[in-house]
Amino acid sequence: MPPSVIAVSAHLATILAAAVPLPPEEQTLEHARGRVLRHPVRAAVDVPGFDNSAMDGFAVRLDDVSAVPARLRVVADLPAGTSRNPALRPGEAARIMTGAPVPTDATVIVPFEDTRHGLEGSLSETEVLVAPRGPGAHIRRRGSDTRAGAVVVPAGVRLTAARIAAIAASGVPFVAVARAPRVAVISTGSELVAPGMPLDHGRIPESNSFLLAGLAEEAGAEVVLRASVGDDGDGPRAMVAEAERLGADVVVFSGGVSAGAYEVVKNSLGDLLSFVQVAMQPARPQGFGRTPAGTLVFGLPGNPVSAAVSFEAFVRPGLRALEGDSGDDRSVIRLPLAERWRVRVDRLQYVPVRIDRADPAAWLAVPPAPGTRGSTRGLGDADGYAVIPPGERDLEPGDLVDVRLS
Repeated sequence: MPPSVIAVSAHLATILAAAVPLPPEEQTLEHARGRVLRHPVRAAVDVPGFDNSAMDGFAVRLDDVSAVPARLRVVADLPAGTSRNPALRPGEAARIMTGAPVPTDATVIVPFEDTRHGLEGSLSETEVLVAPRGPGAHIRRRGSDTRAGAVVVPAGVRLTAARIAAIAASGVPFVAVARAPRVAVISTGSELVAPGMPLDHGRIPESNSFLLAGLAEEAGAEVVLRASVGDDGDGPRAMVAEAERLGADVVVFSGGVSAGAYEVVKNSLGDLLSFVQVAMQPARPQGFGRTPAGTLVFGLPGNPVSAAVSFEAFVRPGLRALEGDSGDDRSVIRLPLAERWRVRVDRLQYVPVRIDRADPAAWLAVPPAPGTRGSTRGLGDADGYAVIPPGERDLEPGDLVDVRLS
C-alpha cells in the first residue's frame, strides 16, 4: 500500500479520538427512548415488590393438596392490586389472579386448569385434581427479578422500549442520557439545484443533503441545518460558522474533497481539515478535522454511494462516540453472493447489496446491476453493504461475504 493511502481503521481511529462524548442530561422515561444511557440505572425497589401469583388459580397450603383430589373451602377472592392478606386455615383456599399478592399462609398456587371446574367453579369451594410440584409452585418471590440497588441497565447502551420498561418497573422515573448530536449537512457543487426546480443544461437535482440528513436522523442525531453551496468562494467556511451558531456538534460536507480544480471544501477548509486517501472502494478521498470550538467536520465524496458508504464507515461511528455508545448497532450476517465479484488487492470494498429472500433457507446477497452501482437507485434498493476485504482471488457465486444490514 502506498504511504499516501491509509487504512479504513486508521482514519476511523482519528475520528473516534476526536469525538469527545457530549455531556449527559436528565430525561424522563417518556423522552428517553433511542438515547444512549450515560450512567447505569440501579433499581429503586425490589422487582417484584412482594410475593405474587404467576397464575390465575387458588392460593393454598401445600399440605392440603399433597393428596388429590382435595376439596377446599374458598374464603377470599384476590384480584391484582388488592392489599388484602387473608388468613388461610387448614382446608381453606383463596381464589387469586395473576399478579395479586400471595397470602402469607399460602405456600403454592394451584392453576385453575388443575381444578375440577376451573374459573367457572363455585366461589365457596374448589376441588384440586393435580398436586403442585412442590413448595413455591407458581409464586413469583419478592426480588426474584431484580433486587433494589442492582444494575437494571448498564451505561453505554441505547434505550429501547424494553429497556425503558425494565427501568420503569424498577421504580426509576429519570435517567441520565447523552444529548442527541446536532448535525449540519452541506452539499457542494455549482451544478446542484433543489428538486423540482428547472434544470438548465449541466444542472442536476441535489440529493446528497437529503440522503445524509436522513442517515443522521436514523442514527439518532438532530439535523439543525441542511444546505447547499456552489464551487466558488468561501461557502464552506461560512456554513461551518452558521452551523456552529445553530449549536451543531458535527458538520458533514459532501463533494469538493477530491483532486479536481473546483474542490471547494478542500480549497476553503484546507487549514481546518486533513485530506487523506483511504484504502476503500468507493469513497477513497476523505476529509476530517475539528474546529477550535470542538465541532467535528467531515468532508465526504460527492457521489451518492460514496457519501453513503462514508457515512456508514466514519460519520455514524463518530456520532455514536459523541453519545458515549459502547457498541455497534449494525447487525452483520454472512450470506452467499449471487454473482461473481472482482476483489481488489489494495482496498476494502463496500458493496450495496439487496438480500434475495425468495428461499427462506438460502438468502442471497445481490449486488446492484452494473448500470446502477454508483447511483441512488441502486443504493435505494440495498438492504445493507457487503464488506469485502482485499484479496488475490475474485469471489464466485456462492462465496460467503459479511453483510452489514442497514
